[in-house]
Amino acid sequence: MIKFLPLGGACEIGANSYYLNISGVGIILDCGMHPQKIGISSLPNLELIKNLNVDYVLISHAHQDHLGALPYLVQKHPYIKIISTPQTRALAELTLHNSVTILKQQVTEEPNFKVYDHEEIDLLIRSIEYKSYNEAVYLSGYNQKTKPTVSASFYDAGHILGSAGILLEYNSKKIFYTGDINLNNQELLPGAILPNTKVDVLIMETTYGDTDSSTILSWKEESLRFAASINKIMNAGGSILIPVFSLGKMQEILALIWNLMKTGKLTEADIYTGGIANKISNVYDYNRYVVNRIDPDFEISSIPQKDLYEVDQPEKFFKNPSIVLAPSGMMIEGTASFNLARRWLKQSNSAIFTVGYMEEKTPGFVFSNSKKGDKIKLNEITDIEEVKCTIESFRFSSHSKREELVKIVERLKPEIVILVHGSLNAIDWIGNAVLKKFKGTKVFAATSGKEIIIN
Repeated sequence: MIKFLPLGGACEIGANSYYLNISGVGIILDCGMHPQKIGISSLPNLELIKNLNVDYVLISHAHQDHLGALPYLVQKHPYIKIISTPQTRALAELTLHNSVTILKQQVTEEPNFKVYDHEEIDLLIRSIEYKSYNEAVYLSGYNQKTKPTVSASFYDAGHILGSAGILLEYNSKKIFYTGDINLNNQELLPGAILPNTKVDVLIMETTYGDTDSSTILSWKEESLRFAASINKIMNAGGSILIPVFSLGKMQEILALIWNLMKTGKLTEADIYTGGIANKISNVYDYNRYVVNRIDPDFEISSIPQKDLYEVDQPEKFFKNPSIVLAPSGMMIEGTASFNLARRWLKQSNSAIFTVGYMEEKTPGFVFSNSKKGDKIKLNEITDIEEVKCTIESFRFSSHSKREELVKIVERLKPEIVILVHGSLNAIDWIGNAVLKKFKGTKVFAATSGKEIIIN
């Protein structure tokens, strides 16, 4: 018998974590934090598994909403085995250490929530076992008299460096978890590689399930629109602020901007980056020959960059036209992109360009849905501010479009589809499309704490 229990990441994007019990072997798929919540409320509900077999946690990729809660899982289950790709392990070392500082700033008074320290992260990272794509690892439970063996394999998910879909096989059953999956080429990374087999159960993300795909241009078409908009601002003497996630989006957009400049499609200008993103870029460069890359000879470190954190007065960004890539992608309060955006709002000849998905409850959503002349309030503390700069949104997606998610179902031919990692509307659209196209397929919308039995 196989049991599936969502601990988080059901009907939402954040705190992604899913428990599977496969004939007594306890396997957790991802263990992330919710980026818009703080303290205990940001974690998956680990109380749901306190009395269950917990043997392994398999990490699909290194974004915080998929691995940020890993230290708390290890605190509660110190003997759990952690497995990821080598690249996810390397990136986790950077992102988890970085999160220590952020959490200490965010969580000041919550007695039941202890922020982990750097020493704990060092121990955790050393304990991670890593497997390359398509290299099977065999999982056996600790608390069983007979030990059934489950095999697990990682498949390139095309989302960020090291990202993986996870194929689990036990007896004749095959379960595939997509993680965050992207079937299309980006600037650096090519699209995902799916298992060449039919599966019985598909656990699938639905991030873009409620997004009309006609609003999402191809990467090449969007690149040309992006370049034209940047040129327009810089030719008028303005500078562009681009909020990006330090992991994944920073590297892809930086490479895109540089390639546009090299091919004469974009006016050359100073590019500002900084912080942990530069260390992450080094991991991308180091692994360029051992993962799928569109151009493995290209090094991100070869791009001339200035450190945005060395600029002591934000007004300096406006003295000459420049492009500033600043974390965070959703412009969370207190981050570089949020603080700089408040300066950019006052500059009539400059612009803020967003390049990815925005959660509705984030400042980034407010910015990306505003235009010049609007009056906006970013939170309860800030005053109402007039938007004097240009604001434009672009879609450089690292997730599959909704029709492509349906094609994954078509390719893998599952009997059961479990939908996770998306809004209710996204899950509804994907669920209805699958039921309409694949008669006889069972579709479940995951609900946190609600178990699904798979025979």
